[in-house]
Amino acid sequence: MRWTQWIRGAGTAAAAAALLGGAVAAPASADGAAHAERGRLTDLVNPFIGTENEGNTYPGAAVPFGMVQFSPDTGHNTGYDYSETHIRGFSTVHISGVGCGLGGDLPVLPTTGDITSTDNAVYAAGFSHDDEKAGPGTYQVGLDTGIKAELSATERTGVQRYTFPATDKANVLINAGQSLHRTVNTEVEILDDRTVRTAITGSGFCQDTKPYTVYTVTRFDRPFTVSGTWKGDTVTEGSTASTAGGERNGAFVRFDTTKDRTVEATTAISYVDAKGAALNLRAEGGRSYDRVARAAQAAWEDRLDDVRAKGGSETLRRTFYSSLYRSFLAPNIGSDVDGRYTGWDQRIHKAKGFTYYQNWSLWDTYRTQAQLLSLLAPHESRDMAISVLKIDEDSGWLPKWGYGTVETNIMTGDPVTPFLTNAYQQGLLKGYEEQAYRALKKNADGVPPADSAPVGREANKEYLADGFAPYIKGRAHVKPGDSDYDHGASATLEYALSDAMLGRMAKELGHDQDAARYAERAQNYRKIFDSSTGFFRARDANGDFTGPADPARSEGFHEGTSWQYQWLVPQDLPGMVSLIGGTDAANERLDSFFAYEQLLQDPSKTAREVWVNGPYDYYNADKYNPQNEPDLIAPYTYLSTGQPWKTTDVVHAALTLFTDTPTGMTGNDDLGTMSAWNVLSSIGVFPVQPGTDTWGLSTPVFERVDLTLDRRYYPEGGLTVKAPGTSDSARYIRSARTDGAAYGKTYLTTEDIRRTRELSFEVGTTPSGWGTSADAAPPALK
Repeated sequence: MRWTQWIRGAGTAAAAAALLGGAVAAPASADGAAHAERGRLTDLVNPFIGTENEGNTYPGAAVPFGMVQFSPDTGHNTGYDYSETHIRGFSTVHISGVGCGLGGDLPVLPTTGDITSTDNAVYAAGFSHDDEKAGPGTYQVGLDTGIKAELSATERTGVQRYTFPATDKANVLINAGQSLHRTVNTEVEILDDRTVRTAITGSGFCQDTKPYTVYTVTRFDRPFTVSGTWKGDTVTEGSTASTAGGERNGAFVRFDTTKDRTVEATTAISYVDAKGAALNLRAEGGRSYDRVARAAQAAWEDRLDDVRAKGGSETLRRTFYSSLYRSFLAPNIGSDVDGRYTGWDQRIHKAKGFTYYQNWSLWDTYRTQAQLLSLLAPHESRDMAISVLKIDEDSGWLPKWGYGTVETNIMTGDPVTPFLTNAYQQGLLKGYEEQAYRALKKNADGVPPADSAPVGREANKEYLADGFAPYIKGRAHVKPGDSDYDHGASATLEYALSDAMLGRMAKELGHDQDAARYAERAQNYRKIFDSSTGFFRARDANGDFTGPADPARSEGFHEGTSWQYQWLVPQDLPGMVSLIGGTDAANERLDSFFAYEQLLQDPSKTAREVWVNGPYDYYNADKYNPQNEPDLIAPYTYLSTGQPWKTTDVVHAALTLFTDTPTGMTGNDDLGTMSAWNVLSSIGVFPVQPGTDTWGLSTPVFERVDLTLDRRYYPEGGLTVKAPGTSDSARYIRSARTDGAAYGKTYLTTEDIRRTRELSFEVGTTPSGWGTSADAAPPALK
């Protein structure tokens, strides 16, 4: 049902407005007084980190995993760039760290005077960072028009307060026709003298995708004196409705602020329909800006308080807690307060017994963020995993990179498998194990039909027949998005990794024949190993190695080179080491890859000048790239080559790339992927085999970290990690203990974490023999 139909079905615009009106029910807000004292963890968070140099984060207001991210847009394709000087509007949807334009729906901007333009690039307001402030759940800025704007959020609403100069022409421009992506169709209706409703259909993320629709309703705290709409360049005062295709479209409302200078409004959104937006407003609206801001801050304080880090500099703590904050920004709630959500079949469904989530940057998050959330937010992680299964149930296939209600097919390989097997291994899929296995098996053994949006394992036919995905240069894309055929070599490695993880799940569920078959396929990484170069290489459709033989100039690898992808065999590092020529040869190659001798002399300089080439400079390199996902696990390879102290050296050098400045993000944050890498590596517990329950160990950067864990999943209720005296110089593990007992392995399992209260390290200034025994390394999957 279209939103206009629903409004009219309610009887009249007045009847609809009654549902949205001043008598909106308001749930009691959390008491923020307890969080007002000095020393709260939210004070350590700097939302501006990553807003410059293509970190692509946003500084605006959100609550953990909220549907709404209310943030300023300055003209950058992903929303906000710290180097820009004008704000085009405050819009309701943003995704942290994406590499292409996405979201930015309904930019709203306060102005004064006559409306002379409908283009937000023209009417954008100047601002200075001196007049800008942000914290978890809040954002405020002084515009050069003399207007102060303040933003906060609930799960499904954005709350705004504007303080105008004294004028009888205080405007709020509600722009439905301009977003960060392409708008396909927009509808605007002014329901009464306080309420504006829109429906925005948009498309695009790196490439055009299937359209999706966001419904919004904005309710002001007092009547406007004048209102109207615009279409294209034409502004029509008194008009109450406007519909447009891809052209500009919006509404303006005007207030007299000669006496009362503040105007507040709440915008609710829904991916279902107008009714959903109205219900979300009824459930979460009706509160003042101050109450919402206090509640949002309290929600973040409660979330951050589950990780108590002690020791370290103020800069280190700010960087750490800012990364922890960003790790909880996505995935995002997709269901309305009544449980309804729009599935990938574009039909309305209802979530029963769980919250439905959306926005799945799986190629990125399966490596770090999924594991961090399984540890610190297991209840939400369970709902997220169930939501992914619902995508399969509703649309017939599992996702790859899902945005809102559609598949984008961005990135390659098979990232959904380690995402879901991780959830299984962490105990988050109880009651759903067989459903998950059936969906994963279908995904691993087939290809989506031609008339469906997903590409899945696009090169699976060749992979299953020949053991590798071919690299076919210039092949036309059958569906929008990326193609595995463009990146056959890396797709082969990703398929094989996923086969290993699925094989382990199959074995534990008693599907022995499948387990053997997947375990055999997990060895397919060997099919693209070129013994003449000692590196992985792409094969063409005929099976011949193709592209430059130089592994630093290799083709067929997605956002990387053979040097960077050679370590993406976490299922069988002993086998990979054997292919290279043994442990000594592997360590020699690792040392070259990390420029290890230079690193020992100057870790920070090596990280910045040898490893990093630029935010999107992925190719033609033979060194570690800490700005991108393919080699995020690589520093932990030393755990499997008998030199675990070098893992700490490399990890601690990479951690210097994270700072508490706008340029303090290494590469795109990719929905919390890089932030989660920072958090986990700083604690010293890292998922070295994504898709399993194996956590590699390195030296923490804090003397003590207390993790509060959900007792429903972790019976001990917490884990304390200690490293007294840890520092830049005293960074080597001399010994380790779990609950007082000596511990010589370089990894823990999730079961170890469940039954351990304290993991402690003795550290020193020189490497030791800890973790170097034959049985100390994370085991290969069998």
